[in-house]
Amino acid sequence: MGYLVEMGELFLAGNYRREPLAFVKGSGTRLFTEDGDEYLDFTAGIAVCNLGHSHPELIEVLKTQAQLVWHTSNLYYTAPQAKLAKKLVEQSFAERVFFANSGAEAIEASLKLARRWSYENFGSEKNQFVALKNSFHGRTLGALSVTGQPHYWEGFQPLIPGVIFVPPNDKKALKEVFNEKICAVILELIQGEGGVYLLEKDYVTLAKELCLKYNALLILDEIQTGIGRTGKLFAYEYWEVEPDIMCLAKALANGLPLSAMLAREDVMSALKPGTHASTFGGNPLACAVALKVLEIVAEPTFLKEVALKGKVLKEKLEDLKNKHPNLIKEVRGLGLLIGIEFYLDAKPIYEKFLKRKILTTMPKSNIIRLTPPLILNYREIDYFVNNFKEILKEI
Repeated sequence: MGYLVEMGELFLAGNYRREPLAFVKGSGTRLFTEDGDEYLDFTAGIAVCNLGHSHPELIEVLKTQAQLVWHTSNLYYTAPQAKLAKKLVEQSFAERVFFANSGAEAIEASLKLARRWSYENFGSEKNQFVALKNSFHGRTLGALSVTGQPHYWEGFQPLIPGVIFVPPNDKKALKEVFNEKICAVILELIQGEGGVYLLEKDYVTLAKELCLKYNALLILDEIQTGIGRTGKLFAYEYWEVEPDIMCLAKALANGLPLSAMLAREDVMSALKPGTHASTFGGNPLACAVALKVLEIVAEPTFLKEVALKGKVLKEKLEDLKNKHPNLIKEVRGLGLLIGIEFYLDAKPIYEKFLKRKILTTMPKSNIIRLTPPLILNYREIDYFVNNFKEILKEI
């Protein structure tokens, strides 16, 4: 056990199940430990470092901005924040942007905005949310209240009232719960933490139609799927349904704390001075880097490559599934967000990847999730698949 691991075990809060690894350096798709071991990163910090580690263009932008201004608060405008807001609006359905620091904060902001908009337009009785079972939206009390996995609630109840949970892709259940008291529906188009489950297109279309019928808002949580992860800049482009509010975080600044809530003008106008705020939200350092991230990722050729890499990786994994039908139950995902579901406990497979110095994640006990940096190359895809092939033989 290295010195940094020992220090961490002594002084850090024990709320994470950490591996006994301390990384001190990253480059592209690789991470290096304090002992000098090299790991292939198929996690990207849980879909955060979409452009990999130590990206030279991002470093240059960060250095430049660090010599200008770090923080002014949102009492004033800054160039990086204004430019980033403009860029996000140009690339999406939205007309206004609110910046915060984390995904959970963006979700909190979206819940507040939905209630405030409903209050201003239809009165205080229109205050309920529809959320999905098996969803995950964050760890703060508000975000937890719309997270449809009860084991996350234990010890933190009572949660915020007024949330109705329905099964994903169950159109009948969705129709049955809708009424005039619903102010918003919140959806992940792909339930990442839930195990990489995709919502059906007609289900999302129905949700939008019900929102229009009952004067409710459609909130899309694109915290894990946004910024190129699926092969589109935003996943909603595949579903061809525009939200009223969208939440972004994770990959927006490639690892610097930054999140955003995007909305149409008529919706965002409900947030008047004093109704919501964030001291650090949209700080110049993170916004400058995010601007460069968007410049790189939003290029059509870059996104096409992500989609192609995802297709190649998924096809190779499907081939392994066909060769091991008693081990692998399903391979699913979009772009470079892929879940592999097993008939057995996936922990031994996860550990064998770790032993081979390949990093993956386990959102569920029988599922391994792959979220590699979007810059990975085809040799690295083959390397991963070949190692997986050997692991399956061992199992």
